[in-house]
Amino acid sequence: MAERDREAPQRCCSYHTVQRRLPVLRWLPQYSLGWLQLDLIAGVTVGLTVVPQALAYAEVAGLPVQYGLYSSFMGCFVYCLLGTSKDVTLGPTAIMSLLVSSYVFHDPAYAILLTFLSGCIQLAMGLLHLGFLLDFVSCPVIKGFTSAASVTISFNQVKNILGLHNIPRQFFLQVYHTFQRIGETRAGDALLGLVCLAVLVGLRAMKGHIPRIHRVELLSVRISRLILWATATARNALVVLFAGLVAYSFQLMGSQPFTLTGETPQGLPPFQLPPFSKVEANSTVPFSEMVQDLGAGLAVVPLMGLLETVAIAKAFASQNNYRIDLNQELLAMGLTNLLGSFVSSYPVTGSFGRTAVNAQTGVCTPAGGLITGTLVLLSLAYLTSLFYYIPKAALAAVIICAVAPMFDARIFRTLWRVKRLDLLPLCVTFLLCFWEVQYGIVAGILVSGVLLLYTIARPRIKLSEHGVLLMQPVSGLHFPAVESLRDAMHRWALAVSPPRCVILDCTHVSSMDYTMVMGLADLLQEFQKRGVTLTFSGLQNHVLQILLSADLEGFQHFPSMEEAEKGHGAELDGRRRVLLHSTSENMLPASGLIQ
Repeated sequence: MAERDREAPQRCCSYHTVQRRLPVLRWLPQYSLGWLQLDLIAGVTVGLTVVPQALAYAEVAGLPVQYGLYSSFMGCFVYCLLGTSKDVTLGPTAIMSLLVSSYVFHDPAYAILLTFLSGCIQLAMGLLHLGFLLDFVSCPVIKGFTSAASVTISFNQVKNILGLHNIPRQFFLQVYHTFQRIGETRAGDALLGLVCLAVLVGLRAMKGHIPRIHRVELLSVRISRLILWATATARNALVVLFAGLVAYSFQLMGSQPFTLTGETPQGLPPFQLPPFSKVEANSTVPFSEMVQDLGAGLAVVPLMGLLETVAIAKAFASQNNYRIDLNQELLAMGLTNLLGSFVSSYPVTGSFGRTAVNAQTGVCTPAGGLITGTLVLLSLAYLTSLFYYIPKAALAAVIICAVAPMFDARIFRTLWRVKRLDLLPLCVTFLLCFWEVQYGIVAGILVSGVLLLYTIARPRIKLSEHGVLLMQPVSGLHFPAVESLRDAMHRWALAVSPPRCVILDCTHVSSMDYTMVMGLADLLQEFQKRGVTLTFSGLQNHVLQILLSADLEGFQHFPSMEEAEKGHGAELDGRRRVLLHSTSENMLPASGLIQ
């Protein structure tokens, strides 16, 4: 009986561990028919959104369009089992596609290998609980990157709207050649692209003004609003379908004024190992050389993928009142990319647009992703022959409408008003991303790091007079701050005449390292040489233990500033009496001589 009692908590603990690693076990036992209906609607709606977007984002990544679909279904299935957010959908996104285009040389083999290695890195970060590293990428860096990406991706699609070919992918060269060759614009592509843009913008604006459906309204009113909502939500699929029908009609008439997507291989991708080497015309590129060619992409791609997913998951968890497990999200992302590389996927991440659609349609659990993934697989199995007739101008319009809202002009004004110094990493990231994405991100992180380290190395110290000089650091004291604290002590206490006693109020100091302890030991010796005291007050217990363990000569501590002032008052009175006594003794002989 006693053994059974001991085993019960162990079984309970192990079950909770399994639940934490397989979040599907939390909601699956409670699954209901009502949830199934809502998840089904959400899954179909997101599926109608992801198929045209996947085709378009593959173009942004510089890969054949089928790779967008290859990248769109694995995340749906994996996240259903491992994800902790009911709203998040994983798949190709504009940001990730732009990053992929920067590192894989338009080569699917490099893209698939990058997916495999990114998954390994993300999985390792999740297992080692390294999610906190994402906190070192500041909001201004993320905003600067996404705003620059919005401009870059949008302008990258202008060539498809205008029907121009052989335009370089580097942003500045792209701008130059696009304007230089604007006279070569194909009228059909330009007209169709602009019409698609106008329709997408109009449907998006209409969706924001459709009133909510209420049960008390007439059935006809509810049905009409539902049709309008469905049309606005599935606008990408409808626009691509319309453009494809127009192009097919011209094909039947024997003329084709549009640039088409072209042949797309039919069927599901084979399940096979990622390419760990690449056979070229006269040689084989080994794994080590492929990894070397990927370069900074091995750090930037997994990092930005995690940042995008975690930011989206946090936003929707806050909006819908539930919590996410950050390290579990890393595991879900890592396993998605790892397994995705076996089905020819390029790196994926959370999609803000499709996650918003998922949430707005009332999804109840991650099971909605199963429906979305199934629709993508059906598209690959049966619809790829129809993709031939999709005009590139229509896909370009879908991309531009998807990424335009990512440009946040208000952030510049907000930071100017709130903290102007944060404009520095924002502007550095924003401007350098037009040159090379990795340079912008790395430079922005470095600038943010320097600003963060500066506040650690130069902590603010409040000065006040309470009979003695009171110095109060407003944050922790670490080794970069040693010189700053020493300079402040010399300037305000030791370099003045006469030298002054100091109370160092450490109420706000929550941590201290060995180098700072040694710096304080030197300061205590300097104060003793000048005949004045350095007293500590308000030390937290764990910080006090650090200083006591160091056995500092002359170390004095009082629990509060008031007690420190009393102690200094008694010491100063005693010192004043000694000083007066010695002064009178010295004066007597002199006075006698004068007499």
